[in-house]
Amino acid sequence: MLNELTALESKVTEVIALCRSLRSENERLREQLTVAESDRNSLAERMAAATARLERLAGQLPEGKS
Repeated sequence: MLNELTALESKVTEVIALCRSLRSENERLREQLTVAESDRNSLAERMAAATARLERLAGQLPEGKS
């Protein structure tokens, strides 16, 4: 009976350690996701600005004669 309780205690300790590890990893992944979303938004803004600039420049090009 004592051996069974010791084995159970060991397994519970392992589960607790695993839960802590997974919580930590989850938090790290959330932080990485926040950074990635911020980067994506910044790049999307830059792309929109570049597109608008290219469209303005294209509008300034003289029309070709046929």
